[in-house]
Amino acid sequence: MRVLVTGASGMLGRGVADALDRRGETVTVLQRRSLPGGPFREVRGDLGDPDVVGRATAGQDAVIHLAAKVNVVGAWADYVRTNIDGTQNLLQAAQEAGVGAFVQISSPSVAHAGRSLVGVGAGPADPRHARGNYARSKAAAELLALAADRPGFAVTAIRPHLVWGPGDTQLIGRIQDRARSGRLPLLGPATALMDTTYVTNAVDAIVAALDRIETAQGRALVVTNGEPRPIGELMADICTAGGVPVPTLRIPPSLAWTAGAAVEGAMWAAARLPGVPEITEPPLTRFLAEQLSTAHWFDQRETRQVLDWRPRVSLAEGFERLAAAAS
Repeated sequence: MRVLVTGASGMLGRGVADALDRRGETVTVLQRRSLPGGPFREVRGDLGDPDVVGRATAGQDAVIHLAAKVNVVGAWADYVRTNIDGTQNLLQAAQEAGVGAFVQISSPSVAHAGRSLVGVGAGPADPRHARGNYARSKAAAELLALAADRPGFAVTAIRPHLVWGPGDTQLIGRIQDRARSGRLPLLGPATALMDTTYVTNAVDAIVAALDRIETAQGRALVVTNGEPRPIGELMADICTAGGVPVPTLRIPPSLAWTAGAAVEGAMWAAARLPGVPEITEPPLTRFLAEQLSTAHWFDQRETRQVLDWRPRVSLAEGFERLAAAAS
């Protein structure tokens, strides 16, 4: 099979590209910078360029779309250009090229309106009520992708939740860096349950979605390890694996939310001043405050049945691998 993977410069995308290559698929990767060390056909460029997207999709049997703007802050127009318009460009080019299968990598945040999610399935993507520009734009992109599903062009949306593993700079790196510098408070009792996904399991699920596309098409499926843990316990395990201090400072969630709102307001004001660079890593936002103080764990029965997939790396084994990589 000839498979185009977008976003292969990230940990999850590279894992998917490598997994497909190991089993003998012909992999093309599309991203803005070169991908070192891979036996892949490379197309470098932006999802906003129809010529680039056309070259990348030409001759492909399937597309796995991971590329996205994932920062928690930024101008809405930037999220629209990459996450919404980029997805639309890719969908159109894929259909014109005769691609038969399209796996849209989404996020559980597309159906999270700020309330706790306790043992739920994949609710409908809701751009109006999703929290933050990333979640809203990914919700809109998922709706575009699933609306394109039809005979001859099978589309499914896979929502991996909080993917982590050795080399991760998005979740693990940020948590450990903040803990190292004493800037990682726990919000409230930190007992709300949270699901996460070890990267190997997320890769396996995405490849399974491609293999089971005729069963999964038209659906959105959340993927996790299925091992919800209290947020405070997860933070402690991540810090211990990295050899950094476990956080002990606690602040009320309401105070964190207020502080996040203040930070966002200050960033918005600063962004309107000439010559002031965009802040991409704020210490706190309202979205982060909500994520770190509300439960979000998911019923995995439908996902496992539809994909015929089970996680093969437990959280305990994952943290052992994380510690070994850090030593």
